[in-house]
Amino acid sequence: MARSHHIDSLNIVMAASEAVPYVKTGGLADVAGALPVELAKLGHTVTLIVPRYRSFQTDGRSLREIGTIRVRTAKGFVDATLEEDLIPVGVAGRSVRVVAVRYDPYFDRVGLYQGPDGDFSDNLARFAFFSHAIIEVIVFLGSSRRESISVLHLHDWQTALAGVYLKTTERGRAIVGDVRTLLTLHNVGYQGIFPGPQFSETGLPADLFTPAGLEFYGSVNLLKGGILFADKVSTVSPTYAKEIMSPDGGFGLEGVLAGRRDGVVGIINGIDIGSWDPETDSHLAANYSQTDLSGKTVCKKALQLELGLPNRDVPLIGVIGRLTSQKGFDLLAEILPELMAVDVQIAILGTGDRILEDRFQSLKERYPQQIGVSLKFDEGRAHRIEAGADMLVMPSRYEPCGLTQLYSLRYGTIPIVRKTGGLADTVIPYRPSTALAGHATGFQFEGVSADSLLATILLALKVYADREVWASIQQAGMGVDCSWELSAKRYVEVYRKLSGER
Repeated sequence: MARSHHIDSLNIVMAASEAVPYVKTGGLADVAGALPVELAKLGHTVTLIVPRYRSFQTDGRSLREIGTIRVRTAKGFVDATLEEDLIPVGVAGRSVRVVAVRYDPYFDRVGLYQGPDGDFSDNLARFAFFSHAIIEVIVFLGSSRRESISVLHLHDWQTALAGVYLKTTERGRAIVGDVRTLLTLHNVGYQGIFPGPQFSETGLPADLFTPAGLEFYGSVNLLKGGILFADKVSTVSPTYAKEIMSPDGGFGLEGVLAGRRDGVVGIINGIDIGSWDPETDSHLAANYSQTDLSGKTVCKKALQLELGLPNRDVPLIGVIGRLTSQKGFDLLAEILPELMAVDVQIAILGTGDRILEDRFQSLKERYPQQIGVSLKFDEGRAHRIEAGADMLVMPSRYEPCGLTQLYSLRYGTIPIVRKTGGLADTVIPYRPSTALAGHATGFQFEGVSADSLLATILLALKVYADREVWASIQQAGMGVDCSWELSAKRYVEVYRKLSGER
């Protein structure tokens, strides 16, 4: 019976540098907050370990101290306090246990990774500490509650050293000696690179600071170390898993990634289908569903009013995201004057590079009847653009997964995306044949060029004129399962394989 229970229910420990509902700077927090909940719903025991920052949201939470751990640092051992919270998951008696590691000298400051003057100079020491603390939390839980861990799931460079320690300085240690690790790469563009002389802050033997170890062109590269020492590596879409093994997508680590004999598995992210549901979304002027889209017309009129655009029955294109060249929004800015010659409206929401912000603002002033711009983050308006727009543009140069296109599918707003990463995996491109078969869910273009983007938008506008075909694309998109359940089951397959290899 014990063996059967082990197979059926896993004990998963997850560690991330941010997670909703506590603290967030980007998509990592969404994944680290949502995936544990979905795993718990599937019947697994899940513990999430996060740093206790100053900005840690405790409203409505009931964190309690559960003990103290001694954590190794380059300057000796220090004591850190552990605080515990429980997140109910909607299944009777089940919850996700959250353990926050409190060490104020490293985490009681404004910002997570940077302050007003840029990245914190002690980030290597901070996240080496956190990686050591992850191991000590596992030991603490294993000693006090006699819990055997099935797998440790690490996220990005901030936790990558934990996998390195388990294979080196902590190898053979009781309780953690045989813990298997999965490292998920959310964006290989961020690697945790530090000056070579700071290597001693890791507490690792000097012989690991070589090209075969954590050394990277004279610097320390934490993500490289994580990739080399984790038992398994995953990333957030199948196409991105292939792209990062090429010079264009690997940011210098393509050789290291290609050298993993077991390869890299790509598992697409899900979305919170409770928060992103046009049938119940409280941000909207009207709700609607896959079977009754009439409320979407109401949402479009309300969005036009909100943005100061004329209430006209013309195609309304949404843009939501970081206004950066990585997201390809420089290509969009380039074609907007030409696009304005067509009878369309554009709703832009986001912040980013000052040059791009200024460019979009000046375009709005030049075309006030056609362009609405909000240079800020506004969650409610993001929902209203998803609901009120007819189509949404994501011209990313690279996109590990992307969530905005998934929200668009769910809201019947047709995504126009570049064929890269998760965008390629989640949008089935329009062709007369895919539309006729009821499979098309959006539009894709391949080249990183303004011309390719413009041609694809013009194609979408042409198809939009045929409301019957357009409605079939909307229906197909709204029928896609974007929930976390499918993704969580894929992760469980990886966990089971790792756990069985012990």
